[in-house]
Amino acid sequence: MNTSILNKSIQDFITKNSGVSISTLALQKNPFPEVEWISILNQIEAKSKAKDKLPTWFSTENIIYPSKISVEQTSSEKTAAYKASLISGASLIDLTGGFGVDDYYFSKNFKVVAHCEINEDLSTIVKHNFEQLQLDNCTFYADDSENVLKNSNQKWDWIYIDPSRRNDAKGKVFMLKDCLPNVPDSLDFYFEKSDSILIKTAPLLDISAGLSELKFVKNIHIIALENEVKELLFEIHNHYSGNIMIKTANILKDKTETFEFVLGDDIAYPSYHLPQQYLYEANSSIMKSGGFDEVSVFFDINKLHKHSHLYTSDRLIDFPGRRFEIEKVISYSKTEMKTELLNQQANVTTRNFPDTVENIRKKWKIKNGGNLYCFFTTDKNDNKIVLICRKII
Repeated sequence: MNTSILNKSIQDFITKNSGVSISTLALQKNPFPEVEWISILNQIEAKSKAKDKLPTWFSTENIIYPSKISVEQTSSEKTAAYKASLISGASLIDLTGGFGVDDYYFSKNFKVVAHCEINEDLSTIVKHNFEQLQLDNCTFYADDSENVLKNSNQKWDWIYIDPSRRNDAKGKVFMLKDCLPNVPDSLDFYFEKSDSILIKTAPLLDISAGLSELKFVKNIHIIALENEVKELLFEIHNHYSGNIMIKTANILKDKTETFEFVLGDDIAYPSYHLPQQYLYEANSSIMKSGGFDEVSVFFDINKLHKHSHLYTSDRLIDFPGRRFEIEKVISYSKTEMKTELLNQQANVTTRNFPDTVENIRKKWKIKNGGNLYCFFTTDKNDNKIVLICRKII
């Protein structure tokens, strides 16, 4: 850890230049020749990235940042806080500590948190930062987490793991066995140390693929931030054998949209209908969950088609996603497209439709943006249609 960058003048310079183009700063002469210019520039770039993602770190004095990649790969504060709200207890060990954002929030729900990080310099940085953040219930291990577990007799309330994909796995189908640590191979060992495990994976992991590699899964959490899926969490309890719950959350500026259902429940029989007055598009966490029929049944709204994953009703309801009022429904034909949308400005979305947004825009010269929303989709009678809508705020 480079403590020389904690010099007050350097820290003031870093704060003052946060958000300034690094390529512009790089052309300037280093005002602090006793410290490498690249080290100062790295701090400015990383702190700039932390402004929105990690506001607590950004606003705290004397924080040291690792490489910008570590900041880019870490959880945002909003997702970390939501994740920490899911579990609690006396003790938690994080096997893949990283920059420590998750552990900062876990420490609010656990008496003791252990941060394991094999990169000694990163471990030292996180320990220093936690002192600045005035956290005193976290212990730090600059070692391989497997060694930490083997050398400890402690039984933990929770194990948390955020495995990283191995470089040699590029181009392959994403599986947990392609990550470090290899969780599927280590599960039995982990259960010797804890009965409860929370595994964070990248959102591109297929849920069924994760389930094929794991056992005793109780809950699967899908977390989106501003309608972009950020994390997939597998919550595992030793010897659990009941239903698996899918729990979705879309964290917005002023609220969090949630929806949950039992995976594989056979009681979800959706109803189908031609477009009615209102149209609904589920948020990204629900789309990732695959609970399309469950949405129709729970909210008592109709699906347009088995594979379209759009919903409609004649009454307006609260809904975890976007809502629209349908102004017009047209068939996808040359005559109607020329009359209604040729050379117009609109936001275009496709659902269960044979053409891409890019091709549709090019073919009909539709400019992007504006207040009009057009859904190109298929109705319950397998007709290709366009729903011309206005968004309901």
